[in-house]
Amino acid sequence: MNLGGNNMSKKVGFVGLGTMGFPMAVNLKKAGFDVIGFDAFKGIYEKAKAAGITMVETLNEVAVQADEAIISMVRDYAQNVDIIFGENGLLSAKPKNKTIIVMSTLDPESMNELGKRVEEESDLTLISAAVSGGASGAQAGTLSIMTAGSEDIVKSFQPYFEAMGSNIFYYGSEPGNSQVAKLVNNMILGINMNAIAEGLKLARHYNLPEEEIIKLLQVSTGDSWVVRNWRDVSNWTADTALAVLLKDLIAAYNQGIKHNIPLPFNALSSTQLFNSMDKEKPLYLESPKF
Repeated sequence: MNLGGNNMSKKVGFVGLGTMGFPMAVNLKKAGFDVIGFDAFKGIYEKAKAAGITMVETLNEVAVQADEAIISMVRDYAQNVDIIFGENGLLSAKPKNKTIIVMSTLDPESMNELGKRVEEESDLTLISAAVSGGASGAQAGTLSIMTAGSEDIVKSFQPYFEAMGSNIFYYGSEPGNSQVAKLVNNMILGINMNAIAEGLKLARHYNLPEEEIIKLLQVSTGDSWVVRNWRDVSNWTADTALAVLLKDLIAAYNQGIKHNIPLPFNALSSTQLFNSMDKEKPLYLESPKF
């Protein structure tokens, strides 16, 4: 995370101050940006104002007050469409020469479609910047940020990304490419989680102490980010982190089907994730269909 610099006078719009969005907005503020925030949940307003974020009541105000960028960290494609194109959305202010930075997780085709529609129906541009690192990474300002879109535009917003993350990557001109990168990362994460959980179950059968097995893995060929963070990962809850991961595993599988790319380990991880992690899958979650 880069603190200070020449960001002091720049006003950046930020829509969606949830578990991830709020600390990301706070880190922009710490880096010297003047953050203009909006969230449909008004309960966050007092907390945001206390952190120095200027909260407004309408998306129109966000679009008008932002100097050059409006960040979207809302949940999904439908919410992005609503905040941009809705009756009282960002475009209702008819802003010009600004960029929407979508940091939400969408499927690649939806992101490309969103970018095309923004450019066709407004005087704005759109770039994508998917994030990885969870709430802890958002709070620490150490997110990995996977960007895509016009290279010149993406590079111009490097100070924004450096305020929120410590590893910034660029994946080409198609906005959806950033989403592919995130799916690849999360697919490998899910497979790795299943593998470690299964290994520990075998060790447990033979009464081997889990802590000693984890220490072994950390200094041997079985090491990985999941191993080094197993204490936290093993406590991920079914209706939050695991639910989001399952969504991404299914999305990766669907991309494989669409483009005739076999992803058998990902398919197996999707079906076994909750069982491997000894968690009960919430009834509302979609079951993988293979």
